[in-house]
Amino acid sequence: MASDQNELKLYSYWRSSCSFRVRIALNLKGLKYEYKAVNLVKGEQFSPGFTKLNPIGYVPALVHGDMVLADSFAIIMYLEDKYPHHRPLLPQDIHKKAINYQRSIEEKIGPDAQLAWAKHHVQNGLIALERLLKDHAGRFATGDEIFLVWFPASSVSLPADLFLAPQIYAAITRFNVDMTQFPILSRLHEAYNEIPAFQDAMPEKQPDAPLTSTS
Repeated sequence: MASDQNELKLYSYWRSSCSFRVRIALNLKGLKYEYKAVNLVKGEQFSPGFTKLNPIGYVPALVHGDMVLADSFAIIMYLEDKYPHHRPLLPQDIHKKAINYQRSIEEKIGPDAQLAWAKHHVQNGLIALERLLKDHAGRFATGDEIFLVWFPASSVSLPADLFLAPQIYAAITRFNVDMTQFPILSRLHEAYNEIPAFQDAMPEKQPDAPLTSTS
């Protein structure tokens, strides 16, 4: 198993929220991986070397042996199936598990979108999340366990912990959102910051992060 884990290579950009959530998943499962930095600002995602690996030209991309995956949700689900005994990221209940497979629309309006467009939507997104989490949050987004995504009754699928943590982080550090109006999200942010798997996945702790990075 150890040699199998050592084959994992993650192509990542330090500030990418999609890469952030994959790093959290890898850390929660205790999987070692080689970090391969792709500088999006410099356009390295369009370089011949990277597009040969991932023709779509974005991060994250996970290489495991001869296989390449280039979507954060697909990568996390692959890790869940490949390493089922390493800290499961899905609930055991079959209904809850099926619900967790539903993709979140919120991931499409994260900080990886065009900056002006994302700024326009992030505030309203946080307002909606704060309201929806009011009757469901425990220690974490949907209770006392960490999960992928969440589907509340009579609503669209929403991000749970692995998807929510990068969004809150970006709102605070990149968009300078006043979080005093979001007590639940603020509390979740503090809870995530206490977990080593989340701490080690933080953008500023990645090898390609600028020395003075706070956003």
